[in-house]
Amino acid sequence: MRDIITFDEHLDQRYGEVGTVNRTEFEIKAKAFAIGEILREERKDAHLTQEQLAIKTGTRKSFISRIENGHSDIQLSTLYRLVEIGFGKQITFTIG
Repeated sequence: MRDIITFDEHLDQRYGEVGTVNRTEFEIKAKAFAIGEILREERKDAHLTQEQLAIKTGTRKSFISRIENGHSDIQLSTLYRLVEIGFGKQITFTIG
């Protein structure tokens, strides 16, 4: 019988323990992917295409696509512009 491990144990084995360089890089990429997914859902809820959102926020469709696919390191100012200008919403942050 195979030993069952937790997801955290899997991450430890695959990327190293929390605080290591590899694990931190993985977590940054995972968060970028999650932000991209949230932005994609917000864009769809606003009934905007990537092109329409790009025009509205002064960016490019290819940039919106890269963000939504987690392939772009988005600056905080850009995130604010997309959410506040693009969707007419506000961002709140919690650090914990």
